[in-house]
Amino acid sequence: MSQPKVRLYELLKHRPSLKQTKKIHAQVIFRSLVKSNNLTGSLIRSYSDHGELKSARKVFSRYPSLPPTFLWNLIIQAYSKTARNKESLHLFKEMLLLGGCHSLAVPDDYTFTFTITACSHHRTLLGFAQNCHTMVIKLGYDSDVCVGNALVNMYVVYSRTESAQKVFDEMSQRDTVTWTSLVKGYATGGKIPQAEELFTKMPERNEVSWAVMIAGYVGHKMYNHALRCFNEMLINGDVEPNEAIYVSVLSACAHLGQLNQGKWIHFYIDKNGVPKTSNIATALIDMYAKCGKIDYAKQVFNGINKRDLLTWTSLISGLSMHGLGKDALQMFTEMLAENIKPDNITLVSVLNACSHSGKLQEGILIFNNMERLWGISPKLEHFGCLIDLLSRAGELEDAFKAVKKMGMEPDGVIYRALLSACRLHGNAGLAERIIEHVTRRDGGGHILLSNLYASLGQWDNVRKIRESKIDKEGDSTSTPGCSYIEIDGVVNEFLAADKLHPRITEINLKLNEVMRRISLEIDVGDHSLFHI
Repeated sequence: MSQPKVRLYELLKHRPSLKQTKKIHAQVIFRSLVKSNNLTGSLIRSYSDHGELKSARKVFSRYPSLPPTFLWNLIIQAYSKTARNKESLHLFKEMLLLGGCHSLAVPDDYTFTFTITACSHHRTLLGFAQNCHTMVIKLGYDSDVCVGNALVNMYVVYSRTESAQKVFDEMSQRDTVTWTSLVKGYATGGKIPQAEELFTKMPERNEVSWAVMIAGYVGHKMYNHALRCFNEMLINGDVEPNEAIYVSVLSACAHLGQLNQGKWIHFYIDKNGVPKTSNIATALIDMYAKCGKIDYAKQVFNGINKRDLLTWTSLISGLSMHGLGKDALQMFTEMLAENIKPDNITLVSVLNACSHSGKLQEGILIFNNMERLWGISPKLEHFGCLIDLLSRAGELEDAFKAVKKMGMEPDGVIYRALLSACRLHGNAGLAERIIEHVTRRDGGGHILLSNLYASLGQWDNVRKIRESKIDKEGDSTSTPGCSYIEIDGVVNEFLAADKLHPRITEINLKLNEVMRRISLEIDVGDHSLFHI
């Protein structure tokens, strides 16, 4: 290698800035060194590292002859890491077309690893991915662990767990990535027992493996299992929790109402000097808010140096959840003052806050300006908030008009909210019109109508509809409702119609006492509540 070529190559190895890379590129052209594979490859890497794919592609395209395999691999890999990853697949096809039988441009293990990884980003390309798999077997790269890992992950993404398992079984070598990918496939697909079995058999687990298993539990509402898995990880002491693990277990605490466990995790985070990233801070705020400690949530928020949309939205949602509508609106105003644009979830929380605090005009203004100010078209949940806002304010006719003008089909929650408002405000006529509207549009859907009649206290109609459903279908079973409550550090789980709880007798006695008190209060209280 000539002296200028060596010098330029050494400069490119030391990660030059984009400006320096361009100067080196100019020297390569000026000194007619564009035929050098090493310099061309280094230029492609340097431009790719700076996100300058257009320049990297020019270097590749201007190579004076058919590029060798390693240059194809570099440009395919560069695109596979970006939002334009589909370009990797076009390059792969171009490589096959131009290379033909040419030994300089035949796909190798790196080519297939990068190409299959790019396939994983596009769920509509299963056929293309399967063709790649066939070529892998034909060219003998199915024994390569990196290619195998890419294939397992690709089939997991496509929800083809059986195919992923088959690739896994046929691999002569496996590493932690291989095992973790397959565990993820079973866990995200709801096959928790298979995921657990595989997870138990893993020769070695890293923080990603634990994160996948814990997230699988949380994703399928197995919150106690998630916390047990987390505690097992800490007892083993092999790895430290990563951000994904902290977020998952804090979410589990939030859903279970496990304040003590959540506070301990917060203490563990602080004790170990774990940086409070946006995701961790958001999870802490959400956990404290859902566990009834909104002041703690505020403390976490106030301790964040750099707040983003996630942290603002989490606190606004928490304040709204606690009925602190005015505080939530104030936070929303402060967020906008910091030039942070709200998203769908933020606006749902703000509209809920308006509803809970009786801010009718403010809520209507925010709803009407969603698209103009923030480019967000109202969705079903936003209409639900608006209708709840109008209903609480007694603007029932306007709320019903909003229902009829929606560009989408309202769900049962919206109708029930409207009917509950009719009952509260004594508007029996409108309630009857709503029932007629639902019957006409929904064909008298059994579950919806049953719930609507229940919201009005019309239990005879509820019974008739459910009996009719049983007569027609022979069964009316459904998944029972489930709730949790933490008492003295112990989480109790309750199922609808549950008779197996160890303290069911005491629970029933207390429930009967509560119902008697409610009956007495209604008898001596407001007689304006109506029954249709």
